[in-house]
Amino acid sequence: MTDAPTALDVDRIQRRTIGTLVGAQAVGAVGITIGIATASLLAKDISGSEAQAGLAQTFQVLGAALMSYVLARLMSLRGRRFGLVTGYLTGSVGAILAVVAGVVDSMPLLLFGAALLGSSTAANSGARYAATDLAPIRTRARALSTVVWATTIGAVAGPNLTGLSATVADGLGIPELTGPFALGSVGMLAAAVVVGVFLRPDPLLTARELAGDPLPRAGSTSWGRVASSVRARPALAAAIAGLAGAHAAMVAVMVMTPLHMEHGGAELRVIGVVISVHVLGMFAFSPLVGWLADHAGRAPVLFVGGLILLFSLFICSQAPEGTSWQIFAGLFLLGLGWSFATVASSTMITDHSPLEARTDVQGAADLIMGLTAAAAGGLAGVVVGGWGYPVLAAASSALAVVVVVAAWVGGRPAPADQPGSDRVDA
Repeated sequence: MTDAPTALDVDRIQRRTIGTLVGAQAVGAVGITIGIATASLLAKDISGSEAQAGLAQTFQVLGAALMSYVLARLMSLRGRRFGLVTGYLTGSVGAILAVVAGVVDSMPLLLFGAALLGSSTAANSGARYAATDLAPIRTRARALSTVVWATTIGAVAGPNLTGLSATVADGLGIPELTGPFALGSVGMLAAAVVVGVFLRPDPLLTARELAGDPLPRAGSTSWGRVASSVRARPALAAAIAGLAGAHAAMVAVMVMTPLHMEHGGAELRVIGVVISVHVLGMFAFSPLVGWLADHAGRAPVLFVGGLILLFSLFICSQAPEGTSWQIFAGLFLLGLGWSFATVASSTMITDHSPLEARTDVQGAADLIMGLTAAAAGGLAGVVVGGWGYPVLAAASSALAVVVVVAAWVGGRPAPADQPGSDRVDA
């Protein structure tokens, strides 16, 4: 029988957890984002169809959605460390399969590899929640946003390694567009090692020990806990809607941007820079966003995120093919709006989820987020093929409106007798 952790122990474990997650996010993000600038181009090259260009990224988003829930269940049963390591390793296998798909010119294999690659995205998303397991509610958004910020290191570097990846591809004798996936697999393996070695003790298991909450049994029903939590807390439902709307709007426009630029003759390296600017907007300012969410409130920050998304989509709708200031500004603001909405809504989800159902709710939220984004990404190729990129950007504004409405609902005061009106098991 071991003694329960003291307050000093908890603070030490939390600092170690944040440091480990920051390191894993930094190297893991290289593996996740390095293929963003080339995924749609590789899919078009293999399939010979622009209408199918967005399918690789769509399958990656779909894989991330499904694996979000699978990894959440693993975390619920075995802890954060086991779930995160599983996610990164599975993603590494997917990246290798994408390389093989390019070599043998197989679209089905590329899509299967992309789906497995989404597991690393799910792991990176799960890491942001792991940062909140032992964080006090007054600093919860900052803890979450610090881990989100760490993605900047690898995420900005990843797309800019497209030039190096071409050299690597030449050296390995594989198609140039598969080089980013080869380098990406190494980053994901590194993230798995960082988490597996250093995420000890497990923050989720420690939080449960402090709360006297036993580990859920394998046969327990997770969806029932999710449904009851959402029914009891309208703010939780709104947060999930805001998270899904922001992510779907971002994915729909982002995945088709490389193709829109290629139509105007933009070089691969310039496309990589635009994606880097977009990713910079997504992650670089997240500590500031987290600070605002802790001080001004989650709902106001979510509302601002929706407005930024609307403005960014208007700018993107005015962008001509090729390279332009509109595409740089629009993609940067698209990432920034996503950052505001994601940090705020993710923290709201944690705030309003009871501890016994927290991982289940988080996994379900990311599942819904991913499925919505996968549908948006799949339709994006059809819209661009039939009506063009500007129409896609304008139509995606409807998703940004969902974010604004979710912020209004989430910011409404809850009845005094409603569970989770301010916090639940914080």
